Amino acid sequence: MKLDKQEFVRMLRTQGDNDTADKAERDLGDEIDTDRDGAALDALGLDRTQLMAKLAAGGFGGTIAP
Repeated sequence: MKLDKQEFVRMLRTQGDNDTADKAERDLGDEIDTDRDGAALDALGLDRTQLMAKLAAGGFGGTIAP
């Protein structure tokens, strides 16, 4: 799954997860690929299950690409 970093960071901040948003902003590229960037997401404390739950709760909508 591919995500725009700015949309991802905005979603994390909306959910009150500012520490993770700061780390994501600093450590991830402009486009996040959950397969390619799995290790970086793990380092942020987000496994794939947690990430999917956050995305579902954040209403990421049309900015997610399979």
